[in-house]
Amino acid sequence: MKKMDRRRFLRWAATGVAGAAGATALSGCGSGTGSGDVTLKLVAADYGNPGANNSSKIYWRKLADAFTEKNPGIKVDVTVHSWNDIGKKLTEMVENGNPPDIAQVDSYADWAAEGKLYKVSELLPIPVQAEFLSSLAEAGEVRRVQYGLPFVGSTRVLFYNKDLYAKAGLDPDEPPSSWEQLQVHARRLKEAGVKIPYGLPLGPEEAQGEALMWMLGNGGSYVDSVGNYTLNSPENIETMQWLRDNMVVPGYTEPNPQRVDRQKLFDAFSAGQVGVLNGHPTLMQQADQKNVSYGTGKLPGRDGPAEGTLGVADWMMAFRKNGHREECGKFLSFVYEEKNHYAFASQYGLLPVTTSASERMREDKRHKKLWPFLDQLASAEFYPVGKVSWAATNAALKETVGQAAMKGGDPKSVLTTLQRKAEAAEKKAESA
Repeated sequence: MKKMDRRRFLRWAATGVAGAAGATALSGCGSGTGSGDVTLKLVAADYGNPGANNSSKIYWRKLADAFTEKNPGIKVDVTVHSWNDIGKKLTEMVENGNPPDIAQVDSYADWAAEGKLYKVSELLPIPVQAEFLSSLAEAGEVRRVQYGLPFVGSTRVLFYNKDLYAKAGLDPDEPPSSWEQLQVHARRLKEAGVKIPYGLPLGPEEAQGEALMWMLGNGGSYVDSVGNYTLNSPENIETMQWLRDNMVVPGYTEPNPQRVDRQKLFDAFSAGQVGVLNGHPTLMQQADQKNVSYGTGKLPGRDGPAEGTLGVADWMMAFRKNGHREECGKFLSFVYEEKNHYAFASQYGLLPVTTSASERMREDKRHKKLWPFLDQLASAEFYPVGKVSWAATNAALKETVGQAAMKGGDPKSVLTTLQRKAEAAEKKAESA
């Protein structure tokens, strides 16, 4: 079902136009165990800062208590892990046959393909389903069935240091809009003594994200319109060649960018040592805390501003093992009520994934700095997280895609090797 068709169907069904189909979907929350008191186990990631009093556990505990007050027969036991630990912890729980009822993490496709997750249509009534932004709902699909519930999102914009621009004799109100302009600005910044003219994080933390942002600026991507991998497309090879020859080799980036992680460059930008880099809302918060004078703009593309940008979402899912479909559906519907969903996104400076909460953020002047990110969310390009082979492909990209842009690197060879690995992972996933 195409994006517009999907949204129309859900909206029609929400108002009763879809007839029997709507009634079937609405029944997803109306039948379950019905066996008295139930305790749901929720495992979630922590968006708080280490050592600060803003752990996500506080939000979830308050939300769980408010939910139980309205639904006395359902309690929610909350466990929150750091992003460094949650993937391993959750995987161990699932492999040991003891998955939680609900999890909030960054991936879901493997468990969906193994039949371990409820379909979204089994959990949420159609009015709640219709609230999700279409691009994010579709990113939650495995083989055209939605299992992943987008939780919060972010997009990427270009950040630049206005003081360093002024130091280099550049207009602090005019960020680069094309690769050629970016190269000129980087050269001027280097000549002015800026330590890192352009921050290029191609280390294993998020090399796949930085590489994709550059590829989008040249009409490339990781997959085509029907989901086939295109890692070694001519556009992607050309992108990495340009990046190598025009940014890395002349020394306009940090030395050996294939070994540098994003957070290290975020810290350097916040310390006034980086002229330009790509970033998301977290960098904005970090730079504000350090009183950095910065501006933002669209990602530069080959011949002008890139037509798209990278979008990233985290996900919620419900496991079948304990049979608490009705209770999971009720709690998830509560999670996505406007006030509850907005409270979380607002607290952590992230983007809401529902129409109502997005509109509320767009009207909230306290979050005016988030509006450029929010404007891009519906049209952003997301990782192909619904492909069961993506986990293996993503790991390979993180480890090696940066080599394509290093001095002496061979973009065609690196990307072709990655393409073969991706195709092998896809074949293995299809035969499983």
